[in-house]
Amino acid sequence: MNLLEVRDISKTYGRGEAAVHALKRVTFTVPKGEFVAIVGESGSGKSTLLNLIGALDTPTAGEIFIDGRDIFAMGDSSLTVFRRRNIGFIFQSFNLIPELTVEQNIIFPVLLDYQKPDKKYLEELLTVLNLKERRHHLPSQLSGGQQQRVAIGRALITRPALILADEPTGNLDTQNTSEAIALLKEASRKYEQTIIMITHSRSIAQTADRILQVSDGVLTDYGRCRE
Repeated sequence: MNLLEVRDISKTYGRGEAAVHALKRVTFTVPKGEFVAIVGESGSGKSTLLNLIGALDTPTAGEIFIDGRDIFAMGDSSLTVFRRRNIGFIFQSFNLIPELTVEQNIIFPVLLDYQKPDKKYLEELLTVLNLKERRHHLPSQLSGGQQQRVAIGRALITRPALILADEPTGNLDTQNTSEAIALLKEASRKYEQTIIMITHSRSIAQTADRILQVSDGVLTDYGRCRE
């Protein structure tokens, strides 16, 4: 079963001679639970693609289905709720709330949706992320690797169908990069999360199940990586 379907997506900025064709009729599918890496040079269109999948931007043409639902056929309020409940975001810059503790940062998306956190699941995540001893610390009291683990926990806490990771290891050293990627792979396997990750690094991309490349707005599917 495909969790994500991208159909003939195009994105153009500007008009006439000044028009920039960021994406050109991109089509691909991602089965549930697959970990996909998207690679490409700066300005290739990969971030534009991720923003469209996350419904942070709208396409010039084409459709995107997540779990069978056409996300751009929804009204603004319905799309906001759908995105909050079905898509988790992990950013290069962590984007933690400095005044909130580790635990509070992780459960923030749940509270934003006026729901009660699943305490058992929270404890499981804190254990998996090795953050139980840091649960009452503020982001300023954490290392970069620890902050990224909090960001991963925040993305997982709502049990979203899809996780979008935009250069999640860009601000990490080699050891923390390996740990972050291992956590994403574990989430993909253990929680059946579908993960799409942007990266400049070919070696990091090789850890995913499949590699897609975007170049000048055109997508190439390189298929599944070797085990």
